[in-house]
Amino acid sequence: MLPFIDDILKYDSLSIVGLEKNTGKTECLKYVLNRLPVDSRRIAVTSIGIDGETVDQVTRTQKPEITLPQGMYFATSEAHYKLRRLVSELVDVSDENTSLGRVVTARALTTGKVLLSGPPSAAGLKRWMGQMRRLGVDLTVVDGALSRMSSASPAVSRSMILATGAAFSPNVDTLVSKTAFVVQLINLPLAGENLRAAFDTLDRGTWWLDDEGALHRLSTTTSLAPSIKLDEMKGCRAIFVAGALVDSFVEKLQAGKVARDIEIVVRDFTKIFITPQRLRLLLKAGARLTVLQKSKLLAVTVNPTSPGGFTLDSAAVCHRLAETIGLPVYDLLKAS
Repeated sequence: MLPFIDDILKYDSLSIVGLEKNTGKTECLKYVLNRLPVDSRRIAVTSIGIDGETVDQVTRTQKPEITLPQGMYFATSEAHYKLRRLVSELVDVSDENTSLGRVVTARALTTGKVLLSGPPSAAGLKRWMGQMRRLGVDLTVVDGALSRMSSASPAVSRSMILATGAAFSPNVDTLVSKTAFVVQLINLPLAGENLRAAFDTLDRGTWWLDDEGALHRLSTTTSLAPSIKLDEMKGCRAIFVAGALVDSFVEKLQAGKVARDIEIVVRDFTKIFITPQRLRLLLKAGARLTVLQKSKLLAVTVNPTSPGGFTLDSAAVCHRLAETIGLPVYDLLKAS
């Protein structure tokens, strides 16, 4: 058994996140669920997207089914709950509606297969995780998503495993550099306690704090706006972008010399859509980039085969990536 399984048990929540479809996220979820001690811990699982289908609905490639052991809690949509192939005890039916019906939480009374499609929003996911804690669940496992189509961020979990592979890039150098950049974003520091208190309840717009701690809303509604009134931001010491942080916004801050010695805060790493070059320039200018919530990255997994059948040298990719990011990297099919 790989050491990150023991690391998972140090936290109360885990997200498993793929950088692209077919990077082995579902295989990683399957590996983890098969090795967690359900006999001694209460464990619950759900998915931000749809997981457990035998064929990927986008790429039409085969996918591993999700088998849950007896005793495990799970959350899925009403439509998928009806398709379960196990005996279960109903625990809760939420008020939150999804495109597939309300989210149903149940406990598996027998081992069997399920389709997972849980809370689609960050708020819904947080509520479900809180409910699981109140039920005495020790660990919640979330099949995460980095897609812009998902409003539920995997960073709500306290720990994370990242899945990458040939489907993300068939070129080893590109795969390593792109994955390392995502790891850098995941590992961005938390904003200070004062900034977290000031920005945490803001769910839209762009805001800034002056030297005296007063909060102001930038007249620009989002960071995607074509122009920014930088003259509004005299004495700015911190900026909070509730939506996406993009290159054009950072470039405007730098051009107006606002980005020197200030802190730019985002909700979590999934809100960052700037290039590695722009981040380097930003940090070089003396700015700091921080987040309101983050997860502890425990490991990275690699699927060396792409949906088209192209296969990378697994050992070489794992070695190169581990050296670059300073974390364990595994090919789970070889480790199984």
